[in-house]
Order: sequence, then structure tokens, then C-alpha cells
Amino acid sequence: MSLASVDNADQILSHTQAASFMAHALQPGFMVFHGNRLEDLRDLTVGLLQNNPLPPLVPETLLVQSNGMKHWLEMALADDSAMGICAATQTELPSSFIWRMYRLVLGPSVVPVAMPFDKQALVWRLWRLLPDFAKNHQVAPLLAYVKNDPLGRQRYQLAQQVADVFDGYQSYRADWLSDWAEGRFVLQHMGERKALAPDQVWQAQLWQLLQQDVMQTQAPELASQCLSRAEVHSQFMREVQQAHRVKPEGLPPRIVVFGISNLPLQVVEALAALGRWSQVLLMVQNPCQEYWGHDMDLMAQQNTLLASWGQQGRDYLHALERFDQPENALSLMSKQSYFVDPADLTAQAQPTRLQKIQSDILTLNPMPHAPEALEDDGSIQMVQAHSAQREVEILHDRLWDWFDHNPTWKPTDVMVMVPDMATFASHIQAVFGRFPPQHPRHIPFSVADTTPRQVPLVQALAFLLNLPEARITLSEWLSLFEVAAVRKKFQMDEADVHTLKNWLQAAAVRWGLDPAHRQKWGIPTDMPHAQQNTWAYGLQRLLLGYAAGQADGNAAWQGVLPLPQVAGLSALKVGHLASWLDAVAISLAQLCQSHKPSKWSEVMHDLMARFFEPDNEADERMLLRLQQELTQWQSLCNQADLSEPLPLTVVREHWLSALESAGLQQRFFGGGVQFSTLMPMRAIPFKGLCLLGMNDGAYPRQSTPRDFDLMTDHWRAGDRSRREDDRYLFLEAFLSAREKLYISWQGRRSTDNQLMPPSVLVSQLRDALQARFTPETPANLQPLQAFSAQYFQPNAKFFTYADDWQAAQVSRSDLSGADRALLQPAVPTQSEGELPVITAWPLTECMRLLKQPVEVYWRSRLGVQLKGP
Repeated sequence: MSLASVDNADQILSHTQAASFMAHALQPGFMVFHGNRLEDLRDLTVGLLQNNPLPPLVPETLLVQSNGMKHWLEMALADDSAMGICAATQTELPSSFIWRMYRLVLGPSVVPVAMPFDKQALVWRLWRLLPDFAKNHQVAPLLAYVKNDPLGRQRYQLAQQVADVFDGYQSYRADWLSDWAEGRFVLQHMGERKALAPDQVWQAQLWQLLQQDVMQTQAPELASQCLSRAEVHSQFMREVQQAHRVKPEGLPPRIVVFGISNLPLQVVEALAALGRWSQVLLMVQNPCQEYWGHDMDLMAQQNTLLASWGQQGRDYLHALERFDQPENALSLMSKQSYFVDPADLTAQAQPTRLQKIQSDILTLNPMPHAPEALEDDGSIQMVQAHSAQREVEILHDRLWDWFDHNPTWKPTDVMVMVPDMATFASHIQAVFGRFPPQHPRHIPFSVADTTPRQVPLVQALAFLLNLPEARITLSEWLSLFEVAAVRKKFQMDEADVHTLKNWLQAAAVRWGLDPAHRQKWGIPTDMPHAQQNTWAYGLQRLLLGYAAGQADGNAAWQGVLPLPQVAGLSALKVGHLASWLDAVAISLAQLCQSHKPSKWSEVMHDLMARFFEPDNEADERMLLRLQQELTQWQSLCNQADLSEPLPLTVVREHWLSALESAGLQQRFFGGGVQFSTLMPMRAIPFKGLCLLGMNDGAYPRQSTPRDFDLMTDHWRAGDRSRREDDRYLFLEAFLSAREKLYISWQGRRSTDNQLMPPSVLVSQLRDALQARFTPETPANLQPLQAFSAQYFQPNAKFFTYADDWQAAQVSRSDLSGADRALLQPAVPTQSEGELPVITAWPLTECMRLLKQPVEVYWRSRLGVQLKGP
């Protein structure tokens, strides 16, 4: 259950039992409960659900923002000390739940499953409208994108960016869109309305055009479904606030919003409105028990960490205050706040450095005038490395050190978070995955947030979708058969692929499907021997070798020299190769053309059927998901009334990027040390928390503002910001570490050892530690390589568990004289055949050396004359 003390957990449970009541008498209202420790809020939630159950067959509705939080909360409900089982729970994302409530209150005739102003639908409607709109209104920035764009990539990316901006307006600037729809080209900001800048009027005009286009393309009976999300929300609020409105059938009796650190104001308004009929409970992690609503108050008290990292949470908590109903909350519980000072939970004589800093944030303590003398207890560890690979290698050693010195720790007690999993996934697998389970240095681990594009089947599909731009080289395209689904489709195993590779190399296949395919790269089809070294020519040699047999293996037939290795049953492999080449040729012909969306859907389905046959359940699920994404895209195009031919580049980019959409179905808590991406609302408490890749520029992650995003220059409290999200996430991660916090970054460049700064957030933490404690918390620079001799010297300040490298560091005293000489640095010696030193060279030779160094060395030093054919 909780990492808090048993007394604290029992105290929380007693509050829930004291306020126990029958499920049919649920007190409606919008109630906010605060706590600085997420496990305490979890125990509070479990106690409430356990002591106040809903009627049978009525599911609990839980709203979370990440799959990690979902699994963590469900495991707490299923714990033996809680309910013993997690059943009859409906866990959703807030956005999908609110949309379901819109439909429930307003009806499916007003709120369909898919709206015309949804972001993805807007992309394809904008794709169709943008060229004519930019031309008719002479919008220079838009014209620059849609002109001279034969592949359509710029047009598609522009449509994506505009759709994303309008989607943000629907969530955070509904008043702007309402004014624009009514012909008022103004912006409301700080209580005033001001006219749109002349170079931004096109946004209001484009929004009007979108609304007109939706009305024109929708069927008359569906006119009521032409509302934007902002209009749907306004209509929902008016409907709920009507005094005579009865409770909608199917509304959840209780809604628990757990561990979410930020919600759009529209979602908060909708949840508060539902509090008229339902019990809406918000379990909010609040880092500070004091009032910290203004930056000036924080800076005056010199709590720089909370002031710098907490803006997003501060704005969200301030927004919740407008809707909170404390009288209802106090009728349910004896109090609304459940703050626990980390410094009071320690079993040691004195709190650790980590606990003291966490306590300072909780109590809003200012920094002391003089640093406190407190020995470094290892609760906060900082490490500099030279590369991502070294960061993971050092982490592996550090985890073993933790487990050795903390026998009660398990691998599941450690979470490792990185800014970008794509950067670290291969290094994690290389370091942690190299040891089998029975190896003494094996640490169980699980990696979350691996993207579908890292799945071999999807990589093979992406490779096939690049077919029109490919030279179809032997080495690259034979790698397709490394994918099990491709081998199964063409009835081959790994040994067959190896045999085919040898045959094709013997047949001198290099690149190009046939002479017609090579013509794209400037090789005329009528050039002598143009067919040689192509796949088609190599296949002819293999087939002719089978037909001619061994006897005539050296005799050419019609200019084709047979390859005699093919004989007997092995010829089946050549047949499978011929089928594969036919599939490549058919796909190449189809992919080189532009098609309408309906035709593209057929082409892509045929492509998958032509090359893939699932080899396992994972392949089946991935192929099904790819087909579902195609069906969804076809529906979006129909909804946007898009029937014009589209280029492959656009369809390919959309199809593959659609796989990246995150939901609540991703795997988390797979066992062992958990690796994941630093994402909002995922700061789950762990005994040991490790943050890797905390480099300057890598975190907070960079987000380039769009020139036409008007929200950038007209900020409002509650607006989303990638940098502010990351800052608050760093604060949540810092507060979720219970015993140890480990931070590493690439402090030196591996090529020249140049100093590289850490993230600004790490620098701020180091400054705070320096002002708070003495001696200073070190940030040790680790050796460049894992096999460095610095690890194995007597009394070394570095340590490693890499006994394989230790075995390589043999003491020179144990070696013979000859072996010891081998370890000495090489000393240049002069021999009789030493080449003379060149003291002067003509300028032409120097220029030639820079252009062709190998040729000059061979010719001038070795005396080798390179003659052309």
C-alpha cells in the first residue's frame, strides 16, 4: 500500500470511516481534497470507495491523465489490505469522459461521436481549403507554404499547425471564436477588446470559412451537429444550469479525479456543473500547505524552487478555488487537507537532505542565511557522464549499490525517467538486457513508452512506404526478411534468407529492380548491359541456372550467364524470391501515383496483405491497429468532404504518425525497475527515483512558439506551456522521491571533453542545495569508458560492479616481460625502408591531397599508379 507510516495510513482510514454513509445517499457537489503525498491521497480514495460502496453493477468512474497513474491506482484498489480486487471501475481520460457527458446531456443529435471541428478532422478540411483561401485573401505566410510544394508535405504540415492552434482556441479562447464567428475581428484580453492586427485577420476569416464549409458539406438533417467544441461546451453549461433540468439517465453517481495537476478551464467548469447531481471528488497533489498564490509572496520568502517550478500547479489550484464547495466536502470528511511533513516520517535521528528540502517546500520555509552543516547522506546524488550510454552504465552500477546497502529494496521500488525514450531505449536494452535472468548482475527491468515505430513490423512497413524513393539495394532490402511476418508471408526461414543472400551476391545483384527502375537515377534503358546488377537480371541467372543444371553452368544463354548453385528442392527459394519481387514491383507502381483517399485505403490494405502474415499475437494486434487507423483516416476524409488525389508523402506521414497517439492502453509496471518518459501526471512515489538525460536544452523540452498563435502574446492563467509543464513535472518528480533522488546528465562532450551545462532546473536545485547545506552536494564526473583503469585502482573514488572489465585490468607485475612490453605505448622506430619525409610540396599537390588524400598517399608514398578502366 502506502510508503507512509502505518499510523498515517490508519489516520486517513479513520477519517473515511467516520464519515461513512449509504451509497444511495451520496452527497452531490464539487469537492477538492489536498495532499502533498500522492500515496496518502490514494489511501484516502481507497478508503472512501471501500467504506462507501456504490450499488451493485454500478461502476466507479475514475479520471486519470496517464496509464501509469491508472495502473498504480488500480493496483491499490486490488491490494489485499484494501478491496482485494479491482472490478467495476471505469477509468477514462478527462477529455473523453467530458465528451461523453456532453452527449449524455445534450443528446447524440447535437453531439455525435465525431465532430467536424475535431482536430484531426480539421486537418483534412484545412488541406482542402487552404490553397484557395491563401490565394483569394493574399495571405503571404500561407502562400509561401502552399506554393512550390509538389509533394504536398508543406501544405500538410501547415494544415496540422493551423488545426492545432484552432484546437487550442476551442479549449482556451472560446470567446475569441465566438466573436470571429459573428464578424467581430477582435481579441478579448485583460477585460478589454482590441482589434486584430492586420496581419492576423486571416485567422478570423479562416474560422468563418471553416464554419461555412461545415454547414455546406453537412447533410441538412445534421445541421445541429455543426457546432465547434467551444459552442458545445457553452450549450452544455446552459443546459445543466437550467433549474427545471432533471438528472440525465446514466450519469455516474460518483466521479473521482485523481492525481491530475492541470485541467483546461472548460473541463473544470463541466465537472463543477455535474456536481449538481453527482459527487465529484478531486484528489489534488499540492506541494505546499501554506498559501502560495502569488509569485511575489514566494520570492519574498525566498523559496526559489517553488516559485520557479510551481507556476502551472499554482494556476490550477487557484482555478479550483472558484468551484470548490468546502461545506459539502466537510460533510463527507472531517477535513480537506492531508499534508504530511516528510521530515516527520524519517526513522533516523535526523531527516535526510532530500526530506529537508521537501519539507521546506511544504512549509514554505525561506532559505537560511547560512547553510546548515549536514554531512552528505546520499539521499540526493548527482552524476556527470560523457554520453547516454555511460549514463545508463553508471546507473546500473548505482542501482546495484543501492540494493546491496538496502536489503529490503526491490527492483520495483525504483523508477527511472528520461526526457526522450527514443534516445535512451537502445542504451537501456544494451546495458540492462545483456544479462540473462540467472546472471549475478541481472536486474529485472521494464521499458514503457516505446513507440510503435520501434516495432520491427512497423519499421518494415515504413521501409516499404519509401519504395518510390529507394534504389532497392541488395543489403537494405534483404533486411526486410529479418521481420518474422515477412518471412512467414513468403514461406522462408532464416536459413533460406542466408542462402538467398549468398546466391544474389554470386549473381552480382547490386541495386535497381530492373532497367526501367534505374532510369530514374539517370541510367538509360538502352545503355549496353543496363540490365546487369539488377534484381531482375539476378533472378534470371538463378532461374536459368536451375533450368540449365550443372552441365551447362558456364555457358551463357542469350547473354545471361546461369548460376549453377540452384538445383533440386532449393529452387523453391527462388520461387519465393520471384513472388517477393513481383510484390515489390506491384507496390512500386501503385505507390508512385497519387490516389483519392478511398483508393489509398485499398492500396495500403493490399500492401499489408501482400507483404505481411502475422507470426504472433503482437503482429496480429499491430496489423489490426494499422487497419483501424486507415479506416479512421478514411472516415475523417469523408467527414471533411475530401476527394482530391493525395500524394504518398502526405498519406505516409499521417498514417505512421497516427500510431503515436497515446491512450490508457500502454503497458506500465511490467516488473522490475521501471523506465518511462518524463510525462505530466506520472510522478508516482518510489523509494528511489532516477532522472537521466538532464542536459541543457533537453529538459525542459524545447517548444518553438508559432508565429500565428495569438495565445502566446495574450497569456491567461491556466494556459498550457510545454516548458511550464516540464518545470512542474520536475517538481512533482522531486517530491515523489521517498528515500533517494538520482540525477545524471552529460557534463562533458565525449569527443573533446568540453564542459556541457546541465538543465537549468538541475542548476537551480544545485544552487538551493549549496545555500541550504554544507558541505556541497558533489556532482562527480565519471570516467569516459566503463573499462577505465580509474575504477580498478587501489582506493579508487569510483566504483563499478563490472567484474568482466576488472578481469581485463591485469596487474603488470603478474605478467612476463614479453607480455608487459605489449602493454607499453608504441614508440615509433626508424627502419631501413622508411619513406623519406616530404618537406615541400607544390600548391597543386596540396590541393589534390585535400580532395583525394587516399589517392595521393597511394601514388606519392607507395608508388601505386591508379589507372582508369
